[in-house]
Amino acid sequence: MATASAIPPQETAPLSEVERVIDTFIAPSKTFTDLRRSASWWLPFLISAIVSVAFVYVVDQKVGFRKAMENQIRIQPKQAERMEQMPADQREKVMQQQTGFWKIFSYASPAVGLLFYLIIATVLFATFKFAVSADFQFKTMFALVIYAWLPAVFVSLLAIVSLLAGVSSDGFLIQNPAATNLGALLDPTGSPVLYALLSSVDVFTFWSLFLMAIGVTCISKVKRGTAFAVVFGWYGLWVLIKLGLAAASS
Repeated sequence: MATASAIPPQETAPLSEVERVIDTFIAPSKTFTDLRRSASWWLPFLISAIVSVAFVYVVDQKVGFRKAMENQIRIQPKQAERMEQMPADQREKVMQQQTGFWKIFSYASPAVGLLFYLIIATVLFATFKFAVSADFQFKTMFALVIYAWLPAVFVSLLAIVSLLAGVSSDGFLIQNPAATNLGALLDPTGSPVLYALLSSVDVFTFWSLFLMAIGVTCISKVKRGTAFAVVFGWYGLWVLIKLGLAAASS
């Protein structure tokens, strides 16, 4: 008779697309482990795209891109000073051009998001491949990044709710639309560098970073400490770049 040890272990049932999205929030290891079977990412991308376009539409209706641009210029002292020094007709022309560009750019956010995911996936893939010899495919990393950034939809949803509830458009910043980070405690016009630092301490961004680090350990044999060091190390570098840009514009 065959012994119990000779019985092959039962394979884990594959997850559906909906199950993978749900498990991203409640059991992320299941989702990321399933990515080794299938690197499909269409559903989380579709969800992110729909929410993103809905957010842009609400901003367009409740704030207006002209007002959004004025608010953004206000927190960049050097740009605001240059605009003030322009003749009125030239200033109006520049504002119209910038407003038109950012409106088109914002409505194209799903395509911009794909590029954003691609850059992150490429950087992380190259780092893990060449620094720690991790064994996984690029398509798996790409899908992992898209799933890991699903928490970002909550930022857009919170912003939509606040705008529909009648929040004032005077303090609205399209690049930081919801009070999910420490930047909400600071007047952005007071210290742009400090504001850039505090706005980087964001609940949903950290959630996504944790998911990415956990996901790497699920799709490869990379140790958890190494995964967290690489993911948060790259984010730390990005924050330093943000601080430099904020210092240059203040």
